[in-house]
Amino acid sequence: MKKQQTSAIFLAVLAAALYAISTPFSKLLLSHVPPTMMASLLYLGAGIGMALLSLFKIRKGTLRKEMNLTKKELPYIIGMILLDILAPIFLMIGLFSTTPETVSLLNNFEIVATSVIALVLFKEVIPSRLWLAIVLITLASILLSVEDFGMLTFSKGSLLVLLASICWGFENNITRALSVKDPMQVVILKGFGSGFGSLIIAWYLGEVTRNTVYILFALLLGFVAYGLSIYLYVYAQRYLGAAKTSAYYAIAPFIGAILSLLIFRQMPASTFLLALSIMIIGTYIASI
Repeated sequence: MKKQQTSAIFLAVLAAALYAISTPFSKLLLSHVPPTMMASLLYLGAGIGMALLSLFKIRKGTLRKEMNLTKKELPYIIGMILLDILAPIFLMIGLFSTTPETVSLLNNFEIVATSVIALVLFKEVIPSRLWLAIVLITLASILLSVEDFGMLTFSKGSLLVLLASICWGFENNITRALSVKDPMQVVILKGFGSGFGSLIIAWYLGEVTRNTVYILFALLLGFVAYGLSIYLYVYAQRYLGAAKTSAYYAIAPFIGAILSLLIFRQMPASTFLLALSIMIIGTYIASI
């Protein structure tokens, strides 16, 4: 049992690390791929990659038997797909005009959005410890989003990233009904549904590229950072439980921020360092 838990911890940390690379590498690819199409390719990469992995496991006879999705879950599936169309588009447009380390940290606002939406829609009780975490993460998010403290103007890019986090907060609450179902099916549906939905929007807006090399890089990033990350997270959750897995996965934004600073060789501003400190405390309190 201890060996299984150790392996599960490794999987949870690996899942966090894989997701963390999405922000800095997406920022690099956004120089060649328009934001809306980038959002589409990330999810299509997750769907295609997980579908191929599923076929491979079927051929080897190692595919684990899970509860299949049914018509009863259709409203939740539609809600999940629609929100997963909007969220990555907001995120990519925000990332296009914002530093990747800031975007990585702002992803933590999803904790706030998920908790508050659960309170309002599902009347879930939020303990005082989590309220403190919500206040700290919100404060850090404000510090990261203010563009000019003298005029109190907010960065449009940061606001779009926060809007993406709110969409994912709604999605986290909606997909609770799917948590007992086959995770591979959920990821494949999420990938193809949201990916093709975003692609239609990209074509309509004329935000497309035909550069095969960058398209393939974006698809690969989607498979690794979205599909494979979710897949490993679900497996870790089975041995660690939801709370412990979330605690390990909470390091993802900080890994993303560090990677971004290293890749783009930027010196962080004092405001960023203050927000980082507050965000670390808030995330720690939320995950204990």
